[in-house]
Amino acid sequence: MADKNGDFASRIVGGVAAAAAGFATRKVMTTVWKKATGKEPPARPEDLEIALGEAIAWSAVIAVAMSTTRLLATRAAAKRMQRPPSPPAPSVEAS
Repeated sequence: MADKNGDFASRIVGGVAAAAAGFATRKVMTTVWKKATGKEPPARPEDLEIALGEAIAWSAVIAVAMSTTRLLATRAAAKRMQRPPSPPAPSVEAS
């Protein structure tokens, strides 16, 4: 059962790391979009007032950035949660 608890803790830590990374990524990508285009990114790309090309570009950029960041954050958290292999127990010689 200890394995299940470790897996649960790993999932929680991975989820928190992914959420924090997602928040930071959205902030960074919004800033990058503003500098690159001179405008705010579309808040609702599905809105018909937004040009189709702009909506597709923002959706693609943010999707790739968020997926990549989530993957990296989850892997980093999992790697951090791994316990180092325990050293071998000292052998007791029979006398």
